[in-house]
Amino acid sequence: MTRPAPVILSFRRTFALLILLVVLPSAGLSGFGVVAIINERAAVEKRLEAAWRGTLADLSAEVPRALSSGRLERVDSVRLAFLLPDDQELSDPEGTFHVENGLVRTADPQLAEALAALVPEAASLPTVPTVFSLATNGRAVMVAAERQGVTVRGVRLSGIALDALLSDKAQGRTTSEPVRFTLLPVPRDTSSEGGLVNRLMSEVAQARQNALGPPVLAERVLSAPLQDFRLVVLPMGEDPVASASTRNRVVYGVLLGLFYLTLTFGVAYTGRVLYREARLSRMKTDFVSLVSHELRTPLTSIRMFIETLALGRLKDPAQTQEVLDLLTKETERLSDLIERVLDWARIESGRKVYQREPLPVMDVVDAAVVAFRTQRLGDGMEFTVTVDDALPKVDVDRVAVAGALLNLLQNAYKYSGPTNRRIALRAQRDGGYVNLSVEDNGVGIARKDRKRIFERFYRVDNLLTRKTEGSGLGLAISKRIVDAHGGRITVKSEPGRGSCFTLQLPVSRA
Repeated sequence: MTRPAPVILSFRRTFALLILLVVLPSAGLSGFGVVAIINERAAVEKRLEAAWRGTLADLSAEVPRALSSGRLERVDSVRLAFLLPDDQELSDPEGTFHVENGLVRTADPQLAEALAALVPEAASLPTVPTVFSLATNGRAVMVAAERQGVTVRGVRLSGIALDALLSDKAQGRTTSEPVRFTLLPVPRDTSSEGGLVNRLMSEVAQARQNALGPPVLAERVLSAPLQDFRLVVLPMGEDPVASASTRNRVVYGVLLGLFYLTLTFGVAYTGRVLYREARLSRMKTDFVSLVSHELRTPLTSIRMFIETLALGRLKDPAQTQEVLDLLTKETERLSDLIERVLDWARIESGRKVYQREPLPVMDVVDAAVVAFRTQRLGDGMEFTVTVDDALPKVDVDRVAVAGALLNLLQNAYKYSGPTNRRIALRAQRDGGYVNLSVEDNGVGIARKDRKRIFERFYRVDNLLTRKTEGSGLGLAISKRIVDAHGGRITVKSEPGRGSCFTLQLPVSRA
């Protein structure tokens, strides 16, 4: 049973720690956000109530003061009217009443029921008009009355007239929300009376009133003798509490959604970067092992050949020349590997400088072909070069681009198998580009590997590649070189049908 690589295990531990450190605080923050969204209406109600508190305090003092200046006048033989100093009438035309000898005379049965509580105290009423409130059976009325001897006369005040008075007093106190001021009865708690059924009915009635009635933005209970009424602020249009809380909830929801989206993207991106770095670290480790092996092989051969020559074991000049040729070949192999690593280091650090100039395509092709033929001199293979006539010049660094093309030729040779190698190099124009294509009859590349073969240190894992020397940098270097020249490198390949790599170089504008 194989165990995961230590790098992968380290990545998993790091990613799990990242999730733990990010998700737990974000979950707590999200919880606070959800609680804030749920409690938003209550918070808005408190803000609006605080904003109206001063206005309600002023009006609750001004309204009783204005009512105390009113007077009662007889309109006809039956009806009384309650008038302010400016002759504004506040009384209800149907609300006149008289209390005499313990009897209440009025045309309104509900008013008569409320005035029943006044009968025992009729003798103590002042002889000047007085405005006070009465409440019975959950209903409240506001009346103006005065005592004349043993008779009390008075009138019920009109709710519409009182609202008009409040509107006049509230002039100059308007805000951005259209509101109106009105007087409403103070709700009485009758849940303690009549047992469980009465309490349930009372709660249902209160809930229905809150649901069907207008939302109260702020309120203040009037002081005695008007203690059965409260001064309230009601919206005239859309409920500002609902609109503000809805707007804030939407804002909170959007911000919370953006937070989660950003968090998800950040975690996914961080995980991807960590995984890539872990994989890159593993590839670098493999690369170091591979380079160490590749360096050790020619060094061992060189040392062995030098010891053979130093000990004078070779007497035949032909054998001596063969050993010297092998030394030259191993030295070139070692030099090529070191130069490739150094070249990649210069490209990665940005210190690679390209000497670009307009050159004929044939110059670049010849430089790569000469180097390739020199390296593979005497090897059995079918190698063809085809260059179209009248190709435009390309603005390139001859040494760098020839090196990139040489990398493709070397890969075509290494991965074409030991026998019946066929390599074709073609140069042709393709619109604003010149294509340099290297085609072989090798093992080909699977689709899943074609996207990664240009990554640094990456090598396709199959039987042939494991037997073939290489650093995994050739294609990565070629791609960097072509990209620096404004071109691109492409590949067409199928497993078992060979590969075709193409360098696309832009045509020179000079």
